[in-house]
Amino acid sequence: MTSISTATAALATAESLNRDCFCRTLNTERLREQLESEPSLQGLMSHLSQTRPHLFSATVVFIAKAVQQQISATVAAIERVATLPGYQVQALSRADASAQHNLGPLGACMGYDFHLSAQGPQLIEVNTNAGGLLLNVALARAQEACCEDLNWAFASTARRDVLRQDIFGMFAAEWRLQRGTLPWRSVLIVDTDPTNQYLAPEFELFRQLFAQHGLRAAVADPSALSWQHGKLMHQGQVVDMVYNRLTDFYLTDPAHLALRQAHETNAVVLTPHPRAHALLADKRNLIALSQDELLLAWGASTADRALLAGSVPATRLVTHERADELWAQRRNLFFKPVAGFGAKAAYRGDKLTKRVWGDILESDFVAQALVPPSGRMVEVDGVPTDLKFDIRAYTYGGQVQLLAARMYAGQTTNFRTQGGGFAPVIVVPDPEAA
Repeated sequence: MTSISTATAALATAESLNRDCFCRTLNTERLREQLESEPSLQGLMSHLSQTRPHLFSATVVFIAKAVQQQISATVAAIERVATLPGYQVQALSRADASAQHNLGPLGACMGYDFHLSAQGPQLIEVNTNAGGLLLNVALARAQEACCEDLNWAFASTARRDVLRQDIFGMFAAEWRLQRGTLPWRSVLIVDTDPTNQYLAPEFELFRQLFAQHGLRAAVADPSALSWQHGKLMHQGQVVDMVYNRLTDFYLTDPAHLALRQAHETNAVVLTPHPRAHALLADKRNLIALSQDELLLAWGASTADRALLAGSVPATRLVTHERADELWAQRRNLFFKPVAGFGAKAAYRGDKLTKRVWGDILESDFVAQALVPPSGRMVEVDGVPTDLKFDIRAYTYGGQVQLLAARMYAGQTTNFRTQGGGFAPVIVVPDPEAA
């Protein structure tokens, strides 16, 4: 990365750039080219603009180099801890039987979500089927500096140019971990009612990516699958791999029986899979990851324990026995369902009503120390507007592939905020590098 210009040096902290830089860096025509790189995708940009007008922000989010490094180190530490026998025993003991099968794959398209604080990035949750990866690859490649002071931020495109190949390589690695050198012929992208999912356009991007590499690829609802003679079938053809976008993480819905049978009998390569959810994304894991005495007992290294102590907010299980204590502390807590996703049924404690609190006590929830999101000033119709953002690390095998931000207004990310949506993350060099 080239050095920061003299004019920018005065603003060369991530916080000040997020506050004072109003640059619009998105080149919409270049984004169209990225999204419609194949004839079969023609019209995708227009469709997104009409149906999802707040999916992409027109600007970027800045973070410090130290934040990037801590995020990467935290992800790696968590996935090291998740291999410890004691950790696995506690995580799998409460999981469905479908999570007990270890067929080799690690789980593609992991997502680690962070809020930024004065103490550094704080892990808010982990997702096993994090959406938006290919959309953010296209978005990152559609940026340009809108002033000379930002030339440094877009000086290098080398990493962005190889990301699509790395993403395909992730799925190829999943295949090899379960099937070795056997030929890989097909992949099916599966979600409930896929054409009506908010991120449905990304399914087409993945389908096209797989097809580019010679695979038979399609998108399907699980109801289109059948279990016949020990094989998972779709439209009369055997399915080799399923890229799983379902939020029924343990495949317990009767509509998912064929997929569950195929997974449990090693008849399909399923990624991400129930085991990855149990070990990483079940929010009760945040309790263990924030308890140093447990990590010590399981044999976590001193370095990993210190890193997690500074990166994972204290998390507790909500129980009737703790009800009075948690209610009294609610203004400093965030409540989340243990198997929730997409901020569904998640509540800031200071917004809770007694009725909702009663519902929480009768369900499976965790209470996490509240870490407010950071802010990003943007111009909306010429008016400076303060939005919130979180940082999502898209990862595979404990390694960060891409960082992206989600900007929004309100309690949680929503993709309904003017000026908000996905935004590329720009890492501000250390001052000595300027």
